[in-house]
Amino acid sequence: MRIDVQLAKRKMSVGEFAERVGITPANVAVLKNGRAKAVRFSTLEAMCRVLECQPGDLLEWVED
Repeated sequence: MRIDVQLAKRKMSVGEFAERVGITPANVAVLKNGRAKAVRFSTLEAMCRVLECQPGDLLEWVED
């Protein structure tokens, strides 16, 4: 997840982002650190709406 990059571009805090998306700051941390096993499409949609970006701006596949 490249949430940090998008937050930095918009000078948005994790707290503000979490509130606007409708998730907890702890869940944002789980997403940012790559520990999430799944992301609901509704959450991904909300993140993209808040950050005005596409899913590909947030997701990056990296081979293990």
